[in-house]
Amino acid sequence: MINYFTEKIKFNLTKKNRTTKWISDSISEELKLIGELNFIFCSDNYLLEINKQYLKHDYYTDVITFDYSENDKISGDIFISIDRVVDNSKKYSEKKNTEIRRVIIHGILHLIGYNDKLDDEKKIMTEKENYYLKKWTKNMI
Repeated sequence: MINYFTEKIKFNLTKKNRTTKWISDSISEELKLIGELNFIFCSDNYLLEINKQYLKHDYYTDVITFDYSENDKISGDIFISIDRVVDNSKKYSEKKNTEIRRVIIHGILHLIGYNDKLDDEKKIMTEKENYYLKKWTKNMI
């Protein structure tokens, strides 16, 4: 089950049904099952407090993922700062909706087991993001 929430921000994810199918199909393509996924769209300050409290980091970020997956069943909470997404879309000259979907799939990839701490991991993560974003664009999934 995939759920969408907001915290301390006014935001409405466009094309929710298509997004849900895209996420589901992406997870299936990685040979995983869907458990319970919660996407929480929030502000920079809200996510900063989570970052400080749970990860002991004192900086802004676009996404924080809490993984509750068991075996091949993907479950978790994915917090996304809309403020960061908007800033990043400007910084990288990308459409806001594309950047939102990049962060969504980034969080999903973390739950599947991909990491991005090392350069090699980051490269693989970005390639996977681009692959699934292309699927969204082409509506191939």
